Amino acid sequence: MTERCHGDTRSPAGPRARTAIVLAAAALLAATGAAFLPSTASAGTTLGASAAEKGRYFGTAVAASRLSDNAYTTILNREFNMVTAENEMKMNATEPQQGRFSYGAAEQIVNHARSRGMSVRGHTLAWHSQQPGWMESMSGSALRQAMLNHVTQVATHFRGQVVAWDVVNEAFADGSSGGRRDSNLQRTGNDWIEAAFRAADAADPNAKLCYNDYNTDNWTHAKTQGVYNMVRDFKARGVPIDCVGFQSHFNNNSPYVSNYRTTLSSFAALGVDVQITELDIQGAPANTYRSVVEDCMAVPRCNGITVWGIRDSDSWLASQTPLLFNSNGSKKPAYDAVLAALNNGAAVPTTAPPTSVPPTSVPPTSTPPTSAPPTTAPPTTAPPTTPPPGGGCTATLQDSTRWGDRFNSQVTVSGASSWSVVVAVTPPQKVSATWNGSPTWDSSGNVMTMRSNGSGNVFGFTTMANGNWTRPQVLSCTAS
Repeated sequence: MTERCHGDTRSPAGPRARTAIVLAAAALLAATGAAFLPSTASAGTTLGASAAEKGRYFGTAVAASRLSDNAYTTILNREFNMVTAENEMKMNATEPQQGRFSYGAAEQIVNHARSRGMSVRGHTLAWHSQQPGWMESMSGSALRQAMLNHVTQVATHFRGQVVAWDVVNEAFADGSSGGRRDSNLQRTGNDWIEAAFRAADAADPNAKLCYNDYNTDNWTHAKTQGVYNMVRDFKARGVPIDCVGFQSHFNNNSPYVSNYRTTLSSFAALGVDVQITELDIQGAPANTYRSVVEDCMAVPRCNGITVWGIRDSDSWLASQTPLLFNSNGSKKPAYDAVLAALNNGAAVPTTAPPTSVPPTSVPPTSTPPTSAPPTTAPPTTAPPTTPPPGGGCTATLQDSTRWGDRFNSQVTVSGASSWSVVVAVTPPQKVSATWNGSPTWDSSGNVMTMRSNGSGNVFGFTTMANGNWTRPQVLSCTAS
């Protein structure tokens, strides 16, 4: 599968400054009106502009060889605000001979993107596949040093130009083991992934560092749990990981699953960003594309989506017609569904809530619903809270679905069509996902202000209990 590239993203590591992170750049959008926005687009009318309006990005994989295709670049420049090199940053492309690096094709993509106000994801620094021949024949400590030198040299070369690196790609095995893939890199020692992340951190300390993999969409799969456990361990020990990439190649053999949102939110609860990095869906069904985007938009730390190619003819799975544009460049119904989901989605909070302590047990397999969750009967000991009206509206909170480590709440607003509701959770609780509103948090991360966003007068949110099952409290409701 040489036409695709797999990668990861990284989470803030310890005390080091992250001045070039995607979320920070998105936060500048409100102040500058420019972050992530292609210069030729107006907000809400293209994929990239709409995503940027909500503090996210919408990107695509790009091949340097296609940049001379005017129809290709017209769509690229109009629609996307993030670019991933399809093959040009992989190990065999950037270090074809040991110690001799080649960046021409990768730089062509980077320069094209950055000159047009797009950001760049680097893909990928370390991978068992698409290694140059000289590396494939190495093993042991020599291979380990060669891999670390490659990570250091490539990340240093593009330092300041790449907002996120897929540091390690596809290191976990398929099947029921939940363990690591057997590869020449794995045989250098089980700590090789950690070593790669630390090397990337030293070389490019302001970029996000990600782990990226495929077939990790289903929360119940052993592979998903294996990656989850690694990320949880890295966060607990201070290994510099900032994000996790989900390739999300959906097809008849690996279909979209209803617990996809649970997967995204569960990883996000560990304190990492989550990104959909290589999205394509066999046949490009509009409803499935819409669901994927809605799932991302419902998780505040899902800060971006990348489709793996522009037109069907550009796809590594061209016969499956899996992308948003036909081979002639025309938009498919899936495009309209994605744009609508982006425009209707909640914005990333200006200030993300602080990271909660990672759960000590594996989160449950059920998922928060893709729309407002069904309301279950409130406990008899804790009736719904209805605070005094503030500025002409009333907000009533009701308990909803509960899982082993989290619970949902639903708030109904009456008396105003445009409103602002303040809700507080009790530490160490943290809100991990919201829907049907635009949230912001105070500096403590425990007080959320939810504003209407045109999705009606009922909004909801998921609270990570962290051992405290106290119900959230509505503090005020103000008509606006």
